[in-house]
Amino acid sequence: MSEYSAQIHEEQRAVDRAYDRLDAMRTQVKARLDTVRAAGSHGSPTMRTERDSFATMYEDRLTQMRAVEDRLVFGRLDDVDGNRRYIGRIGLSNENHEPILTDWRAEAARPFYEATPSHHGDIVMRRHLTLRFREVVGIEDEVLDVDSSQVDDASRSGTLTGEGALLASLSSRRTGKMTDIVATIQAEQDRIIRSDLNQAVVVQGGPGTGKTAVALHRAAYLLYTHRRTLERSGVLIVGPSSTFLRYIDQVLPSLGETGVVSRTIGDLIPGVSATAEDTPQAAMLKGDRRMARVVADAVAARVRVPADLPTVRVNGFPVPMLAVDIEQAQADARRSHQPHNKARETFVRSMLAALRNRYAEQLDYTPDEAELSRVTEMLRLDDKVRKTLNLAWLPMTGPWLIDQLWSRPVKLRALAPWLTDEQVALLTRPKGSPLTRSDIPLLDEAMELLGPDPKASGRDGAKDAARAEEEQFARDTLAQAGIGSGIVTAQMLVDNINAPEEGLTAQRAAADREWTYGHVVVDEAQELTAMDWRMLIRRCPTRSFTIVGDVAQTSAMGGTRSWRRTMDRLFGEGHWTLNELTIDYRNPQEVSDLASRFATAEGLYISTVKAVRALPDSVKRVAVDDRAALFDDVAARAVELTREFVAADGTGRIAVLAADSIRDEVRRRVREALRSALPAAEFERLSAQSAWDEQVNVCGTQEVKGLEYDAVIVVEPGLIEQEAPSRLIAASDLYVAMTRPTQRLLIVRTHDDENDLTI
Repeated sequence: MSEYSAQIHEEQRAVDRAYDRLDAMRTQVKARLDTVRAAGSHGSPTMRTERDSFATMYEDRLTQMRAVEDRLVFGRLDDVDGNRRYIGRIGLSNENHEPILTDWRAEAARPFYEATPSHHGDIVMRRHLTLRFREVVGIEDEVLDVDSSQVDDASRSGTLTGEGALLASLSSRRTGKMTDIVATIQAEQDRIIRSDLNQAVVVQGGPGTGKTAVALHRAAYLLYTHRRTLERSGVLIVGPSSTFLRYIDQVLPSLGETGVVSRTIGDLIPGVSATAEDTPQAAMLKGDRRMARVVADAVAARVRVPADLPTVRVNGFPVPMLAVDIEQAQADARRSHQPHNKARETFVRSMLAALRNRYAEQLDYTPDEAELSRVTEMLRLDDKVRKTLNLAWLPMTGPWLIDQLWSRPVKLRALAPWLTDEQVALLTRPKGSPLTRSDIPLLDEAMELLGPDPKASGRDGAKDAARAEEEQFARDTLAQAGIGSGIVTAQMLVDNINAPEEGLTAQRAAADREWTYGHVVVDEAQELTAMDWRMLIRRCPTRSFTIVGDVAQTSAMGGTRSWRRTMDRLFGEGHWTLNELTIDYRNPQEVSDLASRFATAEGLYISTVKAVRALPDSVKRVAVDDRAALFDDVAARAVELTREFVAADGTGRIAVLAADSIRDEVRRRVREALRSALPAAEFERLSAQSAWDEQVNVCGTQEVKGLEYDAVIVVEPGLIEQEAPSRLIAASDLYVAMTRPTQRLLIVRTHDDENDLTI
């Protein structure tokens, strides 16, 4: 047996030991869960409550242990005393509580990511293990102490290397799902991942620098390190699109964490989903921070003194509704400092009391409480009174208010005098139009100011009362059972009892617009407007954020071009940190250099310093005579790339990126070419794929933001620039397009397009 084979065999024993322990723990937890389930619903309320609580805990633990199956063990640290510490996705100990595997997030695992030859402490060697399912198939050693005997040992066994594990992961075919980088986290990434919870951390990085991976691993690290803080409040991840969220949805489970809430801005309000899009100019206007004042003034405008105040008759006596009474009742409501609809209750009570007093003033006797109660009810039910009270303090819902805002240009002009006539016309739309994604932050602003829907407030009150009653029962149950350690709380018991109905923390958080999270991760954050940020800050008052993006990729007219300008306004100077990732792990050097030269020439800020690998012939430019030849060439090259990179096992991804005006034709021609060139079964397989998981994707530059492909064809880049709302945004869009591939970039264009734009 060779030295290398002996090393593989030795590591296989260690890996087997970890998997054996994982299997044993799964079996143990499964048996306990089966026992709890077998007990059914019999027994006292105390016993049923305890069973429900433990069943939920066992189910959560099983889910976690199943999710970490792939590449459970990936590293080893050797210290100066000859001790070995294996690093993996979760921590494992044997029956005697002796460590088998160290969780990658534990402080003891930090040297695996951050130790260097000049700063290695007592660590002499770092070993990377490559697994295929449960089998060890590769070993790579980085000797950190050059004076150690480990240098000769690793050299003799053939394991001495540097970045092989990283490069292997970069060269593999894309799958449509982002994979974790837990085995290949680099030092500059690890320092960001382990940053303190109580701050806003901004990660600026060019394409392929691992921003998203860093953000997700930071979420996993924080959930591990601050479990007690975050398990009750949860973590929110905000992404640019539903496609992007599907792309990343396996990362956290593979790191042993489940239950985070993933949303786009467009579906962050429960029960509301905005699929329509505004023009870039309209979206910019709606994202302006001054829109917060417009919404507030629109709410305030519905509190007024009606011009026509009626007099109603009660028991034969005239009861006038006076302006002075309305003004006093409105002042009483404002002093309550409650949302509009809730404050309206105070207004109505004050007005009914005033009207009742007007009635009583006319009597020659002192009415008893029963008579006054009857009079109050008669006033409440009077149509004229109800109509006037509504005119004086209108109950509203957020969607209705936003619809009114955009469908009444004269009113909008009065509420937003800073808008030009052309801008008002740009925002105006027919009444009843669907909500757009840019409406959502304004809708959230309105809902915050208005408070609950008046029709739903009664249901919510009943639900809150029921919850309070359940928690009191849970406290009594714990007391009867003698459980007072705080390990299982009354809230935990209620959550577990109601799990099928209310769900766990993530499910309850996702269903509650007013939920506040312990931490928020924002990806592609450069695209967010001032109103988007108001919406997110509202959901995390502690301002614990991980914010990742690239100002060179900003395509929103109201987005961020300077982190300092945006973050100082949000968090205050000195209350956030800026971290830059500078190494491109995705793109070949040739692709990275081309994209960087173009972006720099267009005036974009580029933070990437270098790419980690070179790949000859990874960039190809093609110019044809006319548009007809263009479509033919793009279709033919799409077929070639499909044959080279797209596999029947679902791996391999290519993208064809084109301007809006020609995209449908490009898609049609690519489809026809694939139909002619591929076996019928393979074509049908590709055609049946969901839009978010297509192996051959024909789309625009916006749809691929945050994603990566094996190969990309950029069609007519000059036309993409012409159709963009501004030259700067065009440059960002093309920079995004050129930096999606891990293997190959093709730029296919006509000669006229080549003359219009130099790339």
